[in-house]
Amino acid sequence: MGFYEQLSGLDIGIIIGYLVFVVLLGLYFGSKHEDAEDYFLAGRSLTWPIIGFSLFASNMSSNSLVGLTGAGYNDGFSVFSYEWMAVLVLIIFAIFFLPYYLKNKIFTIPEFLEKRYNYFTRAYASGIAIILNILVDVAATLYAGGILIQLIFPQFPLWMIIGVLSVVAGLYTVSGGLSSVVYTDAIQAVILIFGSVLITYFAWDKSGGFEAVLQITDPSHFDIIKPISDEALPWPGLFTGVLLLGFYFWGTNQYITQRTLAAKSKKQGQWGAMFAGFLKLTILFIMIFPGAFARVLYPDMADQADQIYPTMLFDLLPNGILGLVLAGFIAALMSSIDSGLNSVSTLFTMDFYQKWKPQASRQQLMTTGRIVTFVVMIIAAVWAPQIVHAEKLWDYLQNTLSWFCPPIVALFALGIFWKKANSRGALYAIIVGGLFTIYSILATAYSSLWSVHFLYMTGIHFALSSVALIIGSLTVAEDTRDMSDLVWSVDNYHEESVSLRQSPWYKNYRYQGLALIIMTIIILLIY
Repeated sequence: MGFYEQLSGLDIGIIIGYLVFVVLLGLYFGSKHEDAEDYFLAGRSLTWPIIGFSLFASNMSSNSLVGLTGAGYNDGFSVFSYEWMAVLVLIIFAIFFLPYYLKNKIFTIPEFLEKRYNYFTRAYASGIAIILNILVDVAATLYAGGILIQLIFPQFPLWMIIGVLSVVAGLYTVSGGLSSVVYTDAIQAVILIFGSVLITYFAWDKSGGFEAVLQITDPSHFDIIKPISDEALPWPGLFTGVLLLGFYFWGTNQYITQRTLAAKSKKQGQWGAMFAGFLKLTILFIMIFPGAFARVLYPDMADQADQIYPTMLFDLLPNGILGLVLAGFIAALMSSIDSGLNSVSTLFTMDFYQKWKPQASRQQLMTTGRIVTFVVMIIAAVWAPQIVHAEKLWDYLQNTLSWFCPPIVALFALGIFWKKANSRGALYAIIVGGLFTIYSILATAYSSLWSVHFLYMTGIHFALSSVALIIGSLTVAEDTRDMSDLVWSVDNYHEESVSLRQSPWYKNYRYQGLALIIMTIIILLIY
């Protein structure tokens, strides 16, 4: 028996209507594309609300929703550390990195590494991103989302659910490119936030609020910052791991940053990043709080954390509203899938195919991108159900970012802030980082090698990659190229400061970032 028996005809109609709507929206945008810039970067025309909503929606997959609620139930508020740290990362990204990405008119984030170092470095970063996007961002999201939807509709096999999800998301992504992705993301973000607010309100009302929760829960459950002895998230790990992984995800990952590359202007991109940061702060209140209230509503579900969110949906929401929120639930899943598909399509087409076929027209690049999107959709849909047969692989996926991303973060961070970084140093970082990646995987598989928390391992990996980059760069003569468009400088910062003084204070993204920091500090002081 599944939750589906509680669905009314109205709920089912809303869900089907929504799925039809997003496909039609994708077809609509697909008819307007003329070249690769239209398809991959929405004609570089995106404004800050669309960018902010799309960043938020792509990050919040349906398994994130369920995971955050389950964490709020079992582990407490410490999971919010990933969210508030993302706010700091987005501010750093908007100030120091995005201006240089936009200045260079790049299609992909690895393309910046070619301009800063060489093509090999670009190909390395792009290859890693493609693998992670297919096996983690798309396939794992399909698998996790399929499992969750199967809880609601147990009469359908997992492979069928995954197939339907991939086809629907693939259809509008193949046709509409980034435009269809970001505009459907914006709609999905609004539905997602609306549904989460409703769940929070009804859960608070029915449970009796925090007073009732505190009667059955230790106050430490609500601590965001955990002591060094905490097994899940010791506080030093925030800086040795969460910050670095957050920077990879929000600052160098095509899967996310493609929206900011499509900004109409630098200001629009920076405002979009600040807006996304604000939306991330709301997660504590609209996605983690319900898990705490569920401790009162469902005291015996500690071993069924993945069912808490769907249980709350069906127990607390009236017909009609339930269908809309379920549509948002499915929307969150598809936001992650469509972002992954579009990201891989862009990376392969612009970082590899264009190098092999430099004479290809922008129309041909767009066609290639559509073909790649379709192929990736098939690969991910075929791979996703197999994850159920490889429990160890599924466990390892949780550590994947810490295995592969630190060298890439080092390449970007030192490349932006250190003028002497060069292609020799990049090669050293890739070799040393790659060897440590292999060691990290083995250490995870065989803990007898070296049992270290993966957040600490991430910091060690980054430090070794950075040292290798520095040593390699110092072994050859300094690069004499003009680096003004590639390396951050105080002069560039002052020039931007002059232009910002000409705008009202509320349009200054630095003040917006300061406001976000103040809000973050207040939240951390309260919890």
